[in-house]
Amino acid sequence: MFSVVIGPEKGRAFSPPAAHGIGGCPGAFSTPMKYLELYEHLKDRVLLDGERIGLDGGMSVHNFTFHSRHTALLPEGHGPGEPKGDLLDVADALVSENASFRYHVFQPDRIRKSTEMILLFHGFNEKHWHKYLPWAARMLETTGKTIVLFPIAFHMNRAPAAWSDPRLMHQVSKHRREEFPDLLNSSLLNAAISSRLQRNPQRFIWSGLQTYHDVKDFVEVCTRGGHPLFEKDCTVDIMAYSIGAFLSQVLLLSNPDGLFSETKLFMFCGGPVFNRISPVSKFILDSEANVHLYSFLVEHLESHLRHDPKLFACLNDGSESGVAFRSMLSYKSMVAFREERFRKMSGRLSAVALAKDEVIPPYEVENTLNGRNRDIPIRVRTLDFPYKYKHEDPFPALAGISEDVDEGFNDVFEIIGGFF
Repeated sequence: MFSVVIGPEKGRAFSPPAAHGIGGCPGAFSTPMKYLELYEHLKDRVLLDGERIGLDGGMSVHNFTFHSRHTALLPEGHGPGEPKGDLLDVADALVSENASFRYHVFQPDRIRKSTEMILLFHGFNEKHWHKYLPWAARMLETTGKTIVLFPIAFHMNRAPAAWSDPRLMHQVSKHRREEFPDLLNSSLLNAAISSRLQRNPQRFIWSGLQTYHDVKDFVEVCTRGGHPLFEKDCTVDIMAYSIGAFLSQVLLLSNPDGLFSETKLFMFCGGPVFNRISPVSKFILDSEANVHLYSFLVEHLESHLRHDPKLFACLNDGSESGVAFRSMLSYKSMVAFREERFRKMSGRLSAVALAKDEVIPPYEVENTLNGRNRDIPIRVRTLDFPYKYKHEDPFPALAGISEDVDEGFNDVFEIIGGFF
């Protein structure tokens, strides 16, 4: 399922951090790195190439290769209206980057195998890990746990590089604006995902379920002792951002093979059901793609299930993952199932929303996590920052506001560290 290449590092038993630095270990920097400094330091050093990247402060990043066993879930041909040979509409099952990919593991140098893991899941339409590297480093520093940055299907390095090529995507966006005169928020950044999801909205389901099963496989290997960096029966917690929270909620609601029975989940700028988020943004989806996706997943899903045997097989009532997935699509659907499960696991869930987040507003986080009657005791905090931010970039790496951003970053990750 995945192959591993790792340097012959040998460590000692881990003890909690005694001082702050990048890794929070003795002998690290005398004072913590500021956010901007940490961001620039890690962005330039942490790459998916190579086996092990040593960092200052007593930690390293290890890179591994994962081979997905679930590409059969994906379309093997082209959807309606998809021209053969189109740059963006190659058969999903044949995208090699999505089938075999690299992922990062941040680990303290003073241990050989970890007994505690935090999975870090990213947001929608993300193309690189840069903004998450300081998050991983700070969580390692405050918790002492090993952090795994695991990519969602067709995101990050699980997509062909051409889908992020500025020149090519500018042309795709230009074509979309010509084809749809009323189109809003089209950009070279969202052109690829918008085009693909508009033509075949089922991709949201297929890629989500592929990622679900990839994560399940990964956790199974680790908890059985089959991963070189994790002890058998290691604990598994999750830190999820944006759409990564949706994935995490499906995992915990369905709890395949009991793998997530004790998992703690922290959601940052995430948590609502799908039809209570507003993803129309130059960084996420354009308006035409959003209309098609909403129509398929929310307004007409039941009709599609009746006419699509493959879709029905994945989302019918006999599938735990399918039921959990469907319960997170619409606020008014499967309410009793969703709220009963959230209530039972409420002590293991927490969230931070941002006051000026227009993609995932705080009140929608509360609506889903605290329930219709606000009687589910999941703690949801709403924070605000004195600088200009947005959902897609809560901590802008800008020198002019660096002090305020550093304070906001520290506030959020102190809460996260305390939770874990």
